[in-house]
Amino acid sequence: MQESALAFRGVSKRFGSRLAVDHLDLDVGRGEVFGFLGPNGAGKTTTMRMALGLIRPTSGTVAVLGHDVQTEGHRILTRVGPLVETPALYLHLSGRNNLRIFGAELGGVSSARIEALLELTSLVERQHDRVSSYSLGMRQRLGLATALLHDPELLVLDEPANGLDPAGIREVRSLLRQLGDQGKTVFLSSHVLGEVERVCDRVAILRQGQLVYSGPVDQLLGESGYFQVTVDPVETALAWLHEQSWGKSARLEQDGTIVSPSPSGRGRDLNSTLSGAGFIPDAIGPRQRDLEAAFLELTEGEL
Repeated sequence: MQESALAFRGVSKRFGSRLAVDHLDLDVGRGEVFGFLGPNGAGKTTTMRMALGLIRPTSGTVAVLGHDVQTEGHRILTRVGPLVETPALYLHLSGRNNLRIFGAELGGVSSARIEALLELTSLVERQHDRVSSYSLGMRQRLGLATALLHDPELLVLDEPANGLDPAGIREVRSLLRQLGDQGKTVFLSSHVLGEVERVCDRVAILRQGQLVYSGPVDQLLGESGYFQVTVDPVETALAWLHEQSWGKSARLEQDGTIVSPSPSGRGRDLNSTLSGAGFIPDAIGPRQRDLEAAFLELTEGEL
């Protein structure tokens, strides 16, 4: 894997008797759009706050862009764009003036950069209105613009699609994918699992503070060695599969298709075996599940 933009090594965080994060080992490669998932209370926001140096781990280390965030955070965090929880905006000021003030705190940002971010986050028409009049989705987009002001190498985003309508969610998805294609690293927590599936290269899933999966999205969604088969008569074909030593785990899905292993692990051999037994498939392909199904399976149904 490429050099890490974020690296957690044996990271735990305890609040009194509650262990919020439990011995987390995780790498996020540079240039990745990385999804960080888990049910409410799983430890996601705590982990993100440790990555930003806002709270200290009880044990373990967090490296950001190759530097320990606790000892070198004062200089390395200038290369990070955070959006954690609700954006802290000046509600009595306009969207444009919010960007000017946040830009000044960063040492100054050009008017051209502000214009580009207003365009990017679809706030041009409302840039002179007070933020107090903005919808939750508009405030979220403005918060994302503030995170991008200084053109950071790493974005740490907690629920950036919060409050957005479907069109806004698609805009954020397009923006995040564009940033990834430009070589920026995006560390993204979201409950909008369909969007995570579409935009992320890899994902990690936490459950009760422990890492239960880390890897490519397509690997998580694929049910290795199983195939989706459309065949008629389906009940007779399923009964025949159950009689085979390799087919006892075959099952019938709600949509009327069969999910079955192959005698060799290859789809073409399952096709030929079924056809030889008189069950000629109408369609056959690798078994796929969506991210929500995989997520619920790994977290035992917690949301």
